[in-house]
Amino acid sequence: MKQKRLLSQRHPLFYHLSVSEKRFRRKLAWLLDNKRYTTQRSSDKLPFRVKKHQSKLIKKLGDSDVQLQHNKVDNLSIVVGCLNGALLRPGETFSFYKLVGKPTAKRGFKMGMELSNGVPRPGIGGGICQSTNLLHWLALHSPLTISERHHHSIDPFPDDGRVLPWASGAAVFYNYLDFQLTNNTQWTFQLNLWLTNTLLEGEIRVSEELDFAYHVFERDHRFLKRGSTFYRSNEIWRKKIAKFRGGELLDQECIAKNFGRVMYEPLEYEEEVTF
Repeated sequence: MKQKRLLSQRHPLFYHLSVSEKRFRRKLAWLLDNKRYTTQRSSDKLPFRVKKHQSKLIKKLGDSDVQLQHNKVDNLSIVVGCLNGALLRPGETFSFYKLVGKPTAKRGFKMGMELSNGVPRPGIGGGICQSTNLLHWLALHSPLTISERHHHSIDPFPDDGRVLPWASGAAVFYNYLDFQLTNNTQWTFQLNLWLTNTLLEGEIRVSEELDFAYHVFERDHRFLKRGSTFYRSNEIWRKKIAKFRGGELLDQECIAKNFGRVMYEPLEYEEEVTF
């Protein structure tokens, strides 16, 4: 049976109208949802580090234009300038796009690689998902609540030195696909991001030393072939441990079960058997 297409998929005009409507709804939400959004930043770092991580700026991504990746670095530089030092006080919500704003050429954003309807293509501000991927990974190692997060349902490129579990990132698209963190704790947190020649680096810091920590890991990762189509699946788990009691296990939970289409042929895979 032929799948029925959404109205927004039938003509570019309908797509743009749909996007405009969703963006308007988000702006209304920012005004009316009664959340206290993070607005303050500080160049003085809070005293205790919760988690630090880094990711490569330039990666091997199939036949993608290397210039788009260099443009991505420039885009990330603007994002870092908007977010670095953001303070997240008790009861506040961090909104990525409320702080970063709309990526436009006028603001200095360039064409970078982005995913649109599951297809990689150039777009203004492309590549800034790398910052939300990093922030999401940091947040998973903290007691902050991930109150809004989206992820791509496809895997477009083979891994290039991947160190994080697949599908542990956070996709964003101005402004209705946002990334938000809410601080439901008694402590103040700080998000720091910076660039080196080769890396995007980031950390979460906190006002008081925490007596617990988190370990995030992957289970049951596999590639699967159904007919002529490849898929990838895994589970992401998190352990909470006592830092000063020999790593005593305090809690363990499955954070996500992921399943998505793969746009390339994996080197190893299982073939689904049908009867």
